[in-house]
Amino acid sequence: MQIRLENLTKNYGKTTAVNDLSVTIEDGHLVSLLGPSGCGKTTVLNMLSGIVPVTSGHIYFDGKDITQMPPEKRNVGLVFQNYSLYPHMTVLENICFPLEIKKIPKKQRIERAKVLADMVRISDLLERRPSELSGGQQQRVAIARALAKEPSILLLDEPLSNLDAKLRVEMREEILRIQRRSQVTTVFVTHDQEEASSISDEMVLLNHGVLQQQGSPRSTYDDPANYFVVDFLGSPPVNKITGQVRDGAFVTEDGALRLALTSLGRGLLRREISGSETFPAVLAIRAESILVPAAQAAISATSVAQATQATPSISAKVSNRYTIGRDELSVLEIGGQTVRAFVSAEYPLADGQDLQISLKKRGVFVFAVESGERLV
Repeated sequence: MQIRLENLTKNYGKTTAVNDLSVTIEDGHLVSLLGPSGCGKTTVLNMLSGIVPVTSGHIYFDGKDITQMPPEKRNVGLVFQNYSLYPHMTVLENICFPLEIKKIPKKQRIERAKVLADMVRISDLLERRPSELSGGQQQRVAIARALAKEPSILLLDEPLSNLDAKLRVEMREEILRIQRRSQVTTVFVTHDQEEASSISDEMVLLNHGVLQQQGSPRSTYDDPANYFVVDFLGSPPVNKITGQVRDGAFVTEDGALRLALTSLGRGLLRREISGSETFPAVLAIRAESILVPAAQAAISATSVAQATQATPSISAKVSNRYTIGRDELSVLEIGGQTVRAFVSAEYPLADGQDLQISLKKRGVFVFAVESGERLV
């Protein structure tokens, strides 16, 4: 089922939780609503389910306006953060319950429950009660119960937040597998960018109830619409060098670093900037977008080709180096400001060492400070 939100707004008194949101979610897709706490994600989910009334705007399911439709008629499956299983019922009874409400004959609902239990891999747990299950098992039961009535839409509200790190990875893979098998249109609320990126067909990124960007995880990461998006997505966080745009170049305050805007990123300006314009700006650089040509030469014959696609050499000094799992991060000083770069562990760096680096075309952006507008 296709979901279309048209100018959707929700006010709580003088507070606007969701502001004029227009988004389309295609049939059969898994889409994440992503953003920091308080950005309006759960409010959107609750308006989709009908739990929370809409202040203004419209919600369409396959072109039908269901904005005023009561929750019980929307055919929506819900999985909450705490799973909300009935403690006095067995797993089988929990899965069957929505079908019992619909007065489906007992034999049919048991057959349906067993099919779903097999899909979510809990067939051997049907006689247990929720208190006898792990967090991951409870989540599987909650998903099976939500799917029992064959919903047109599945809504998941932070379903992984109560699980430990290892189980979260396993369960997000399971959610993706179940969604692909059931083909139900799914909206997944999370504040975790790694979760959203790993399972979503598209991400809808919100801030203060306002849509910032909608797109695939890759396109959103590689082509951020504004400063909020580039700053929110990425681990480690994107490097930020402050300065100003002046005479068609990005210049740090002390003048130690000066780079023509057309030499940065893909070299394309998103709007015309006159030579007389001067305003505060941020040069944003992904950690993987910093090239240390000497390190590349030590491990790869392709370093020359990479370097020719990058900026002119920039002077840097090594401050520190540390390991994050499989990755080696080097802390560098550029123009008196700190950045972090991925440099292969095969190339030893020493504290205080001077380097010449360059920047790739991909993962390098310039933003105006006041508006957050992307310039390059």
